[in-house]
Amino acid sequence: MKQYRVLIAGAGIGGLAAASSLMKAGHTVEIYEQAPQLAEIGAGIQVSANAMHVLRYLGLEEAIARVGVQPGAYVFRLHDTGEEIQRFSLSEEHERMHGAPYRQLHRADLHEILAVRARAADPGVVRLNHKAMGFTESADGVELHFADGTSARGDLLIGADGLKSVVRKQFLGDVPATYTGDAAWRLLVPTERLPADLLERVMSVFMGPEGHVVSYYLRAGSLLNFVGCVETDQVSDESWTQKLPWDEFKAQFKGWHPAIQTIIDAADKDQCYRWSLFNRPPIRNWSTGRVTLLGDAAHPTLPYLAQGAVMAIEDGAVLTRALAMTNSIPEALQLYQRNRVDRTARIVLQSSANRELFHLPSVAEIRARFAKRDEGEERNRWLYSYNPMTVELN
Repeated sequence: MKQYRVLIAGAGIGGLAAASSLMKAGHTVEIYEQAPQLAEIGAGIQVSANAMHVLRYLGLEEAIARVGVQPGAYVFRLHDTGEEIQRFSLSEEHERMHGAPYRQLHRADLHEILAVRARAADPGVVRLNHKAMGFTESADGVELHFADGTSARGDLLIGADGLKSVVRKQFLGDVPATYTGDAAWRLLVPTERLPADLLERVMSVFMGPEGHVVSYYLRAGSLLNFVGCVETDQVSDESWTQKLPWDEFKAQFKGWHPAIQTIIDAADKDQCYRWSLFNRPPIRNWSTGRVTLLGDAAHPTLPYLAQGAVMAIEDGAVLTRALAMTNSIPEALQLYQRNRVDRTARIVLQSSANRELFHLPSVAEIRARFAKRDEGEERNRWLYSYNPMTVELN
């Protein structure tokens, strides 16, 4: 197998996971991150079996189990009464069906676990304070240019630099983004502030007209993660760090289930974040001869299917396998892309479609829609059953 010098723009979850997969395969990796320190913001993240296969391969399953939560089920409820509409198992049954567990954990915890793993393979793998500005590609290599005037040269460049990817923009331009009509509130509440029996240890989705709430436990049950999407004409930045007044947050969930009110009332009043959600259509080509994309840079997705980070982890594993199966980088990048584009497009489109499913205008429509679909059967059949370590590549 040929071994390459691989440059990665972006030290997020996707970039770090890809780096560890590549280094385990014998490649030399350099990750360039614009931030002055390696850290992750945000709140909860969900890792289903399809990504856990990769994390297990990297030796991280035990570390993830220590800080994560294995939910019992995925439960859909009405927004006001809390009546259960449908549920499917995420506990031992998920692992039995797909060969790996389902975990929910704090995004920062997963990021730290991946950073430790990458640095164990190469203590200098992450280069901070390197803001990527563009690249120059030639027949025999690629050069990544930084804001300070310096550059790095390698055989292959991976753009893992997220929604606002500099790498993607250079050869694909701006991917058009359309406001979904939704803004998402997020917060974390220590469970010691909440009644012990407030919510089951499950993935809870409260559905209602013009909004929905997703809530689940983190850090061995010591935190409750809350994401509440509401339809609004107030378009704000596409940023996870924008704070808005608690009073506005409270008002937008008036009439929702008492458990939702209890969570909102227990929140830190100065720690209520809201970001606007934008939809981007899938693209069919995200590679050149020596440059490719990974994660949100390639296929940004809405958070309605809990697969954004999972897709990025899958990407890195498949790309590593493609490099081992081919004789040239251009050939490998086409193999990688060819085997990822349909799956990632399906996930992006299904995530977008779930927005409408979760915001149906009446109880009658919610009942009718779920009577016709088995959400667990569908996801188990094609989403969770995918194993990026063993799926046939052609």
